[in-house]
Amino acid sequence: MRRNRKLKRNTITLDQFKDKHYGKRGVTKREALEAGFENLKIDTLLHEARLERGLTQDELARKVGTTKSYISKIENDIKEVRTSTLQKIVKLGLDGHLELSIKL
Repeated sequence: MRRNRKLKRNTITLDQFKDKHYGKRGVTKREALEAGFENLKIDTLLHEARLERGLTQDELARKVGTTKSYISKIENDIKEVRTSTLQKIVKLGLDGHLELSIKL
């Protein structure tokens, strides 16, 4: 019981960690971190969705009308994907629906 209290006291949230090590929202270093995370999150979601549909990168690329190399670059965070292209990949390639939100 005593150990659990100590762990809880030393536990911080991810936002608290980012505030401490990267600064508050609005600070250049923090905004760069957040932007990179959003790209990685999109890339990971796309990769997982493709695997869930049982498609190879080549199969997805053919369905969308692009190349395997382009899909690979998106999934590996080498190339940023435009929203219109992401929408096309999700709709035509994965037979899904893209939902975006803005949180303030």
